[in-house]
Amino acid sequence: MSATFTSAAASSKKADTAGTPAISLTNVVKTFGDFTAVKGLDLDIAKGEFFSLLGPSGSGKTTVLRMIAGFELPSSGRIDLAGVEVTHKAPFERDVNTVFQDYALFPHLSVAQNVEYGLKLRRTGRTERRRLVGEALEMIRLPHVADRLPSQLSGGQRQRVALARALVLRPQVLLLDEPLGALDKQLREQMQVELKQIQRTVGITFVFVTHDQEEALTLSDRVAVFNEGVVEQVGTPEDLYERPGSRFVASFLGNTNLIEGELAQLVIGSDALLSVRPERIKVRRLDDPVNSSGVSSVEAVIEEVIYTGPDTRYVARTPEGQRLIAQEPNDSSSAGAQRGDRVRLQWPSRFNYTV
Repeated sequence: MSATFTSAAASSKKADTAGTPAISLTNVVKTFGDFTAVKGLDLDIAKGEFFSLLGPSGSGKTTVLRMIAGFELPSSGRIDLAGVEVTHKAPFERDVNTVFQDYALFPHLSVAQNVEYGLKLRRTGRTERRRLVGEALEMIRLPHVADRLPSQLSGGQRQRVALARALVLRPQVLLLDEPLGALDKQLREQMQVELKQIQRTVGITFVFVTHDQEEALTLSDRVAVFNEGVVEQVGTPEDLYERPGSRFVASFLGNTNLIEGELAQLVIGSDALLSVRPERIKVRRLDDPVNSSGVSSVEAVIEEVIYTGPDTRYVARTPEGQRLIAQEPNDSSSAGAQRGDRVRLQWPSRFNYTV
């Protein structure tokens, strides 16, 4: 990463009004005919934040991204960028740029020509263009592919070039619409690390749309969880995962056990809905001593044992008829339970979260 990119990010931060969000959406509604895609959204995204919009298909997250970009106009409400209203401004009037899942690179242009395209539209001088393109390619660690065509690159390389093309214009906000969705699992995980490192280096606000829960938790400073046009919860990855605010959030962000009814009465003395993550639950023999202080414990029968490599997943059923899943690392502390075994499931009571 070049010093020029770093200093540009730093100087832009100094020029910003302290405390003013990079993006502010106020009571934003978007309808398509009789369908309401976004329902009265209020959301602030801080400057320099890596913020993810997470949710299933049709939840409204991509519509929100498109409204921030100016590709869609809200039916009502207000959108501000760095304190300036842009609700009805065209995309080219907003200091944002977008990276798409399909990269949108020009196939007939070289990598360098793709990266400099926006600079040419801005009538940036040739010498300055070359300098900025060189810095951008150094940033993504691909200076050696400057003369290649997109068809000569791997999927990960094409994604990095698309990122460089967007960042070379130094927007206030970079919008990313499921940019890693077309990559295989291993490459996607590599790109997640690189994307986070680049965002930290340039200091630009990133708004990232994804339906992948693990991806959102891995990358984000904060996440907004969308469901049917409404934000169910906004928080840090740890807040959302450990302290979900609704049944939907608990179920959507990774595997969880939702404990209710008679079993909840047994565990906490009320019929509140509990969320307990499988990795918090330990499988123990019935005759193992139990430290009852700060520990929740239920009896169960193992129905399935699923080996996943580093972990084993136990599917068990309690006498109350509720199925629970425990996930334990494959090490010497594992109980080694088998199908049909009667066991005790226990976990620290501090991980009982009501939703």
